[in-house]
Amino acid sequence: MQNETLKWVLLFGIPILCLVMYKIILRVFFGVVIVPENRIGIVTKKFKLVGHQELPVGHIIATEGQAGFQAKTLAPGVYFWKWIWQFSISFEAFTVIPTGKIGLVLAKDGEDLHPGNILARKVACDSFQDAEAFLKNGGQKGRQTAIITPGSYRINTLIFDVDVTDMINIPENTVGIVTTQEGKVTETGQIAGRIVGGHNNFQDVDTFLEAGGFKGLQEQVILAGSYFMNPWFAKVETVKMLEIPIGYVGVVISFVGPDGEDLSGAAFKHGNIVARGNKGVWAEPLGPGKYPINPYIMRVEMVPTTNLVLNWANSRSEAHQLDKNLSTITVRSKDGFTFNLDVAQIIHIPTNEAPKVIGRFGNMSNLVTQVLEPTIGNYFRNSAQDADVIDFLKSRKERQESARMHIGVVLEQYNVNGVDTLIGDIVPPESLMKTLTDRKIAEEQKVTFDTQMKAQETRQALEKETAIAEIQKDVVKADQGVWIAERIADASVKKATGDANSVRLQANAEADRMRLLASGEAEKVRLLAKAEAERTELQAKADAEKIAVTGNAEAEKILAIGKSSAESYKLAVEAMGGDNFTQLKVMEAIGAQHIKIMPDILIGGGENGSGNPVNGLLGLKLLEELGKKKGNDIV
Repeated sequence: MQNETLKWVLLFGIPILCLVMYKIILRVFFGVVIVPENRIGIVTKKFKLVGHQELPVGHIIATEGQAGFQAKTLAPGVYFWKWIWQFSISFEAFTVIPTGKIGLVLAKDGEDLHPGNILARKVACDSFQDAEAFLKNGGQKGRQTAIITPGSYRINTLIFDVDVTDMINIPENTVGIVTTQEGKVTETGQIAGRIVGGHNNFQDVDTFLEAGGFKGLQEQVILAGSYFMNPWFAKVETVKMLEIPIGYVGVVISFVGPDGEDLSGAAFKHGNIVARGNKGVWAEPLGPGKYPINPYIMRVEMVPTTNLVLNWANSRSEAHQLDKNLSTITVRSKDGFTFNLDVAQIIHIPTNEAPKVIGRFGNMSNLVTQVLEPTIGNYFRNSAQDADVIDFLKSRKERQESARMHIGVVLEQYNVNGVDTLIGDIVPPESLMKTLTDRKIAEEQKVTFDTQMKAQETRQALEKETAIAEIQKDVVKADQGVWIAERIADASVKKATGDANSVRLQANAEADRMRLLASGEAEKVRLLAKAEAERTELQAKADAEKIAVTGNAEAEKILAIGKSSAESYKLAVEAMGGDNFTQLKVMEAIGAQHIKIMPDILIGGGENGSGNPVNGLLGLKLLEELGKKKGNDIV
């Protein structure tokens, strides 16, 4: 057993011991360090050599061989002269940024941030993999403007902390509103930073800052997509894109931009109409479509360019809801009656006039409340005071046309076209309507009476003419009677002639029919007799053939039965003997014919051998009667 153990120790122990000794010799005497291929070496120098200076005050990473944490890392490979008594080396995994993520970097060492800055500017350092270059190129401590895109990096975790976060994603049909945390102070009089170029949608922070980008809300928006945007630098809010439907235009009111030239002309006194890109109401409206509008720096007012209907009527309004606060107009007539009427006004705003309408009123609701409502209401109130209710009702068509012309002229002053004015339902006072109704009923009754009087006069004339017509009817009836009698006589003569001809024709036809019938009957009898003879002959032949066939069959049957019986008797005689077979057949015949061997009554003599024949006869008679009674009972 000891020999076996020694054998295994020599077999495995010696190589392992040699390997350990080899590593110890390499590590101790040659300072060999092997960095695996999926790791990096983080170096800490335990003490400085003679001639090396101390670390600068405020710094924790050495770049010139000072003692402490070393900026330079060891990439995968073999290194010499890293003695264990001078260097401590730890192996760290690569920094991995997954797809769809970005890495935010916080530097623990470097120069101090400039006053007013919250982010350290970018320096050349191979995506923070060269910490020594970062420090020597003036890298600043703190949060960095530069980010790390997806991939694997050899980053010195002694100086850099990496925070992995999501990319900025803007969904479809939305826009991103950007607010930056770094940059110049926004210009006086502006609420958002003007657009600067070259920064690739705020992904290149340093270019944005070098180009003079401003801090705070930005005029520029970003469209749908994914962006490598540093959330320490910019915050992004998503809003829906502006959609202008067909039949509308969008008038833009911009709150940013330079003060442009007024394009409205000297006659327009209600604000400036400016070119696109300037502050104010843009002279060129937006057509139907979708637009990436920043709602914090622009407001877009929808203006319908189709005919717009506004109803002055209770409980009725259009889909646009601009007339939801309008109601039936109440007016007072010249004769002091108050009544209600419904009005519909159709207007049209040309596309090129939409900016002026918005510049004048601010929105469409103000146009309705400030112009249309008072204009139309006052017109009909003034128009009603110049006429009685009845006259107003009778002249409805003329007043509607007058209202259209008057209101159209007024609306032209506000850059609006009055297409038509329509008067709807008019509800006069109930008391006036009762008076008018009574008057109308009286007038209709008078007309009815006059009509009835004329009807009576007409009826009298009708009766006179009717009497004359009755007499004329008798005259005509008599004339018609004579004419009818003549016609009846002529008809009787013609009928008699026709009857005679008919009788003659019928007699001739009957004679011909009888003649043909007799001829046909004779032929029929002959054919029937012939057929009957043929049938009888065939029947006789068939019966004879049947009898012959039947006789032959019966003879063959009897012959077969006889042969069978003879064979049977022969076999029985051979089996039983002749006498015994004869006695058997006699007994079978007696049984089959019910032959009585013993009489029913034996008539014999008395004790002395002399019998009484009378007693025998009486017994036979009695037996016969009993047999009859039994037969009747059975029946």
